[in-house]
Amino acid sequence: MNIPKSNFPRIIIIGGGFAGISLAKELSKKEVQVLLLDKNNYHTFQPLLYQVSTGGLEPDSIAYPIRKVLKDYPNFFFRLANVEEVIPEKNELITNIGAINYDYLVMATGSETNFFGNKEIEKNGMVMKSIPESLNLRSLILENFEQALLTDDLHMRDALMNFVIVGGGPTGVELAGALAEIKKGILPKDYPDLDTRRVQINLVQSGDRILKEMSEKASKKAEDFLEELGVQVWKNTRVKSYDGKLATTQTELSFEAATLVWAAGVKGAAIKGLDAEELLIRGNRIKVNEFSQVIGHENIFAVGDVAGMELPDYPCGHPMMAQPAMQQGKNLGKNLTYLLENKPLKPFVYKDKGSMATIGRNKAVVDLDAYKFQGIFAWFVWMFVHLFFLIGFRNRMVVFINWVYNYVRFDREARLIIRPYKRDYTMFKEKS
Repeated sequence: MNIPKSNFPRIIIIGGGFAGISLAKELSKKEVQVLLLDKNNYHTFQPLLYQVSTGGLEPDSIAYPIRKVLKDYPNFFFRLANVEEVIPEKNELITNIGAINYDYLVMATGSETNFFGNKEIEKNGMVMKSIPESLNLRSLILENFEQALLTDDLHMRDALMNFVIVGGGPTGVELAGALAEIKKGILPKDYPDLDTRRVQINLVQSGDRILKEMSEKASKKAEDFLEELGVQVWKNTRVKSYDGKLATTQTELSFEAATLVWAAGVKGAAIKGLDAEELLIRGNRIKVNEFSQVIGHENIFAVGDVAGMELPDYPCGHPMMAQPAMQQGKNLGKNLTYLLENKPLKPFVYKDKGSMATIGRNKAVVDLDAYKFQGIFAWFVWMFVHLFFLIGFRNRMVVFINWVYNYVRFDREARLIIRPYKRDYTMFKEKS
């Protein structure tokens, strides 16, 4: 990897997400050599991926070069690499660009989509965990409408304009709201020769309410907002299969749709060598103690979504969201410094700053410790919180200008098929 030798301890961070970046920043002025590895050369602001998928934002407005984030930090190195295996007994990492040794290793690999073993849905459904996946979904959505224009078969046209979103968490709710606004404000202008009133947006939730991690009041209000926008919310319904055309559930309900988006779960992105059954908890998360140390390994740590810190208040680990990841990264940065100075480590204490979700224009729900509110004020709070946590002044300005423009003009300029998503439409030509 051509990393220079140093007298400073070498700390390798795997992953440039919220946890990895926060940790690297905390170590920026310490006497350590930091090497950050990631399969992408940019940090992705994942909470806004759904806006890339629906044409509200271009991908470069929610991505930021990792090298630029940490360019002024001494003894910092970045390498574009896929980590293939950890060999703890040798303090060694195996990657696609070579092997390297570490003094301390930090797993900040984040999470990946959890299909719960359903290979058919994994093969035929769409996901939205990365920028390339979001661009694929954007292309497919637009291509479906282009295909709908080319057929006079009403049955096929309806299937092409039918959307099924599986999962009633923030991702599913926000995507459903965005699609509903496209149906209302964009499609009639772009496709005047298409009866876009027939577009169906279905949000399928296996539990008895959406946004189950938020208050019941927020959940109910979000459902009201979605129904007001024309989204059909199906609760206590579990999608069992999807062959690319027909989605079936555990009930008699089924959907014939050209697009199924799987937003029903995530799991930790563990790496070979640290993926033994005894090291993992529910959700494929690596067991760590209150100092983020991997159980049984004094010099290996895990933070963020991949870390499973089982505490009385969080028996399954902390929420797989940005705030816990950032706080864990910052706390670990301090603890690594204490470790090098032979000082006692400080246990991680999560400070829950609340949760929020937006459903559409002037529609959002916010849960804070002291206050819970919904509607237009919640929408402004959601918007400015997300702007604040974006990395880079340019990105904040671009996103803000896009949002103002979209709000005033009720438009989404980024509805472009830049990279076509090829799929087989022939199955829709055969009537059920």
